[in-house]
Amino acid sequence: MAKFYSSLTEIKSKLNSGAVTVEQLVAGYLEQIKACKHLNALNEVFADEAISQAKQVDSKLKNGTAGKLAGMVIAIKDNICYKGHKVSASSKILDGFTSIYSSTIVDRLLAEDAIIIGRANCDEFAMGASNENSAFGPVKNYADTSRVSGGSSGGSAVAVQAGMCHAAIGTDTGGSVRQPGAFCGVIGFKPTYGRISRHGIIAYASSFDQVGPLTNSVEDAALLYSVMAGTDEYDSTLSRKPVEAHPVHADTSKKRIAYIQEAVSSSGVDPEVKANLITYIDKLRADGHTVEPVSFELLDYLVPAYYILAMAEASSNLARYDGVHYGYRSPAATDLTSTYKKSRSEGFGKEVKRRIMLGTFVLSSGYYDAYYAKAQKVRRLIQQKTNEILNQYDFLLTPTAPEPAFEIGKGETDPVRSYLADIFTVQASLAGVPAISLPAGNNSKGLPLGLQLLAKRFAETELLNFSEYFVKL
Repeated sequence: MAKFYSSLTEIKSKLNSGAVTVEQLVAGYLEQIKACKHLNALNEVFADEAISQAKQVDSKLKNGTAGKLAGMVIAIKDNICYKGHKVSASSKILDGFTSIYSSTIVDRLLAEDAIIIGRANCDEFAMGASNENSAFGPVKNYADTSRVSGGSSGGSAVAVQAGMCHAAIGTDTGGSVRQPGAFCGVIGFKPTYGRISRHGIIAYASSFDQVGPLTNSVEDAALLYSVMAGTDEYDSTLSRKPVEAHPVHADTSKKRIAYIQEAVSSSGVDPEVKANLITYIDKLRADGHTVEPVSFELLDYLVPAYYILAMAEASSNLARYDGVHYGYRSPAATDLTSTYKKSRSEGFGKEVKRRIMLGTFVLSSGYYDAYYAKAQKVRRLIQQKTNEILNQYDFLLTPTAPEPAFEIGKGETDPVRSYLADIFTVQASLAGVPAISLPAGNNSKGLPLGLQLLAKRFAETELLNFSEYFVKL
């Protein structure tokens, strides 16, 4: 069985002492992947390739030419392109498709000698909060296999949770790195929008999508962020602001922290989630921080505004999957129109079809102003209110999700319940600010709980340094 290492620093010290080799690390992870096959976390394992890469990294370590990520074995979400490898976004519509180029982040990870061990299961086209909307079937939570992993980066989160790899890369549109991080008891970090290149990431909602790491330590999240972030000629939405790259240190200086009052007073938040939030508020106050409630009167508009905008963008982005250019084509198609209709009807899953139709509806003539244009205005108000809070306080503290991991199949009967799982995570996505989900113990049933911290735009360094302190509270 693979050994759980707390951080890459620990792995490097074992590699330097000769206690372990990268090849042995990879072999251990492959063994754990076999033992945890029932969790359905990985859509494909690159076993032979990972062993071959490990041998090369071992050679580089011997001659002193290894990169920053030597010894780090990672999984990548199945919507991240890796040249010569299949990529499907966990959808039948991309069945058998092999990527002809690598995403910028894959190139950057490999350049620093990370080893990619496989592609992780996810909600189809990253649309979901439970990882049940996958053509490969649901991902099961390692803490309790009757529970969901969270989504959409559920496979990435479970792969780290169960020790199938050391870290994983996901994408976060409305909470898809942070919420599964919380459900699986690992760290999920979403940087400021425009910090990490989206080149080679299969698009869901382009004005929200952001790549983020899932790790067991803040230190590793910071390291992966610093390797992946920065300008890229292939992504014009990226900020040109330099990326600070230095080791994290626990910031113990006294902070001003706000928390959303409704998270404590709302009946829609699980009682143990509320109690956990209050426990951490008390710990922070006892340690000398100023922690104050703020009311976020736009809370009820967060999920509707997010879903109108995200579905509209999805409708536009997914128009390219037409059964003509690449991917799945219906064998029953007889002409151009039936090729479009049948290929898309058979190739897309139920949730993706629901979102495409809703997105097309809100963009249609007569409804555009009533829904899409109005949601854009609400987004601006949410952004302004969030920035206002973060100008008065260093951080905003919320639960990551309103409840712990729910039972598989529960969201199937009520899609709105699944959408409401994003109530606390979509704020950072709408505002474009960085946010991190940190493990905050377990509930009475042993299910992991997570708390989320938001910071000002581009304040990743401050957020990560405070997170390093927070996880030790």
